[in-house]
Amino acid sequence: MTASNSSISAVDRAIEKARAFLLSAQASDGHWRGELEADSTITSEYLLLCRLLDRVDRERERKAVRYLRSGQLPDGGWPPYEGGPADLSATIKAYFALKLAGVSPEDPAMVAARGLILARGGPVAANVFTKITLALFGEYDWSGVPAMPVEIMLLPRWFYFNIYEVSYWSRTVIVPLLILMDKKPVRRLPPGLGLAELWPVPRERQSLRFKRTRRPLSWKNFFIAVDDGLKFWERHGIRPWRPRAIDAARLWLEERLAVPGGLGGIYPAMANAVLALRCLGYPDDHPLIHGQLKEIEALAVEGMDTLHYQPCLSPVWDTALAANALVESGLPASHPGLQRAAQWMLDEQILVPGDWRVKRPAAEPGGWPFQYANDFYPDVDDSAMVLMALAKIEAAGRERQRAAAERGLRWVLAMQGRDGGWGSFDADNDKLVLNNIPFADHGALLDPSTEDLTGRALETLGTLGYRPDFSPARRGIAFLKRTQREDGSWHGRWGVNYIYGTWSVLRGLRAIGEDLSQPYVQKARRWLESKQNPDGGWGETLASYDDPTLAGVGASIPSQTAWALLGLFAAGRVSGPAVERGILYLLETQEPDGSWVDPLWNGTGFPRVFMLKYHFYAKYFPLWALGVYRRARG
Repeated sequence: MTASNSSISAVDRAIEKARAFLLSAQASDGHWRGELEADSTITSEYLLLCRLLDRVDRERERKAVRYLRSGQLPDGGWPPYEGGPADLSATIKAYFALKLAGVSPEDPAMVAARGLILARGGPVAANVFTKITLALFGEYDWSGVPAMPVEIMLLPRWFYFNIYEVSYWSRTVIVPLLILMDKKPVRRLPPGLGLAELWPVPRERQSLRFKRTRRPLSWKNFFIAVDDGLKFWERHGIRPWRPRAIDAARLWLEERLAVPGGLGGIYPAMANAVLALRCLGYPDDHPLIHGQLKEIEALAVEGMDTLHYQPCLSPVWDTALAANALVESGLPASHPGLQRAAQWMLDEQILVPGDWRVKRPAAEPGGWPFQYANDFYPDVDDSAMVLMALAKIEAAGRERQRAAAERGLRWVLAMQGRDGGWGSFDADNDKLVLNNIPFADHGALLDPSTEDLTGRALETLGTLGYRPDFSPARRGIAFLKRTQREDGSWHGRWGVNYIYGTWSVLRGLRAIGEDLSQPYVQKARRWLESKQNPDGGWGETLASYDDPTLAGVGASIPSQTAWALLGLFAAGRVSGPAVERGILYLLETQEPDGSWVDPLWNGTGFPRVFMLKYHFYAKYFPLWALGVYRRARG
């Protein structure tokens, strides 16, 4: 049976059920927000933060312990994503959090975790953020942490490295860390709670030096040498500007902590900010500390038996995507639910300047953030998706809507990079050599132009009536032609992975009016068709970030199937065996309540090291695909 000979009525029924579910999940003020799930590290870090702050709630701690136990792998480790392999740093943090929560080191779960940690090299082989966490408890020597002198705050904008040459997420994490790494606070643990058992070699005999590459002349070796020099200077040099630099970091934090939403709207930055302010002498009841703790608690997902924490919240993103899906499914643009969504999105537009102004001083504000409130950090992806939703909805207050859209579009255009592409939160944040500094072992210090965001920007321009001869569109298309992979796909920075990137690009090329018969477009279409699974769906493992040969390879899930179908539709393929089998997969995997469920993860924080699961992706992307299919088939 195919979707065509089972009749369009099956698609109609699926759309109606999916719409009903999505509308029932809408908040009364018009927005949507699904859970944004991360790996165990955020919950582990939260438990450790509570220990540092003397804010332990025993009942909630017990719930978090149950959550951590439930995520342990048979080999004793904790993975960075569902179905992934054990990750050393995540396992160390989970072990530490469980031990401080009272779980015995002789508990079978702890024995298994300890075995894996020892086999992987112990704390010295963990990532930088894990080492910093351990150093705060005296379980790792601060000398083994990469040098980040607080004087970085005073480096001028023209200097090759300064805080505005790294991404927003790095910046908001680094600035409070500069204070912590300068003060080097240590909260000593009671006897018996340390982690001596995790060191393969006794800690006092373990070298903490960073491993150099075999090739003597490399950027990594250069930056390790710089790190050695900075550490010597920190210990023995004259530092007349240190007080001024600490004050600059304090003022930078105070300005950004004074607005709602928490520092950067992300957990690591908020937690670091709390610890940094305490180091500077702020009392625990100070409004700035209290505000960050309140925002952290807003990230909790608490059930009857478990508790875990999200890395941030995604209401603007979820609302814009849900609204687009509903409109594309044929829901009248005047529907009350869409009207409320449009008004909510208009209210979330940011009209004050943020950090992006450093690279684009002449641009006026007008973007949208990812979270409820993140005034300093709007982003291109959310702004583009909101602009497309507003263009499709006949909202009340048309003059306000028109002015907001024009202002938002000007901001998106201003954020185009020199290379013709678009990054997310900053423009021209592309000094990739900085990813070699020892602090950047996660490989995501920067926010360069990406294929998926460039596709999204082109789709926005096309939705608003622009064509390929528009100069920013021409430059964006040229960027995409340069970055297309040999097999025809595009990399996905913010979603998993090549299926996501290819879908995003093809939607952009179609919307802007690119000739879809061109070989490079059809090559991408053929790549998508070649990756369809026997069950009719599409899926891609997160391991494709480590191994590009796994591009487009993985168990089928509804959201990735919807992306692939939307990509095929954009490339002009709206019928045929691949499309019909894909539609049938969505029809057969729809839940009785009208939703879909992704059993595997679908989002990207930092490729390879920090992955995400957007729980609502499986609620609105399949609806979007079915709606476009029905319209294309008449």
